[in-house]
Amino acid sequence: MTAVSSGAATVLGMAGYADDLALAHVLADTADAVSMARFRALDLHVTAKPDLTPVSDADTAVEKALRSTLSRTRPRDGVLGEEYGVTEAAAGPSTRQWVIDPIDGTKNFIRGVPIWATLIALMEGDQVVVGLVSAPALSRRWWAALGHGAYVGRHQAQASPIRVSGVSRLADASFCYSSLAQWEEMGRLSGMLDLMRRTWRSRAYGDFYGYMLVAEGAVDVMVEPELSLWDVAALLPIVTEAGGTFTDLSGRPGPHGGGAIATNGKLHADVLDRLVAGE
Repeated sequence: MTAVSSGAATVLGMAGYADDLALAHVLADTADAVSMARFRALDLHVTAKPDLTPVSDADTAVEKALRSTLSRTRPRDGVLGEEYGVTEAAAGPSTRQWVIDPIDGTKNFIRGVPIWATLIALMEGDQVVVGLVSAPALSRRWWAALGHGAYVGRHQAQASPIRVSGVSRLADASFCYSSLAQWEEMGRLSGMLDLMRRTWRSRAYGDFYGYMLVAEGAVDVMVEPELSLWDVAALLPIVTEAGGTFTDLSGRPGPHGGGAIATNGKLHADVLDRLVAGE
């Protein structure tokens, strides 16, 4: 996509993606209804995927419902979902693709922990232009569109803008991460431990939630070593539209790097340098 000025990006985001963002909210409403009906259900059915990660009947039901809506409303758009892979646009080749994680935090979901969400993103080429995260068990939803800012609320009509923090020193920063075991497996544990020692506070909120806390300014750094596109696509525009920085572990922007560093921007270079030094 051609680069545009900040003013032009605002107009583009407002005019170009308003309908897509509205549809993302409709999709989220559908997902919330399906997932909440199965949350803490006594007959919830859980199986293991080939990679041994769990999948519940709620994961598959949510994705099927969202794909059904998209096939009717966006036949010119492709779909990528965690459970059912890639579906090309019915109307022919397209640069637009919806990316869906039906339940991010499935392990929390199946144990009755309310920190899980449906992640919905729209990509044009390699760029994420719309992102929405809906966590109905927390009664909370976050969303953003390119050039349009980032928001939180229970629905689109009840929105409050969000902004990353202004913390500029690691010694004052709240640091969020996922499993330490993954960092150890990658041979990068020493860099993680260095960051934990140098920051004011460290907590493992995990999954989507740490990124949303960065976007809200409640924490300052979130790092994760291994991610798929559906794990990260919806998160990226929410963090960046809130004023933050989002890269992979090598510092490259975008959702394709297989890992993520999300910060308030002021701390990004320091965090990146210390993770790289810990290899």
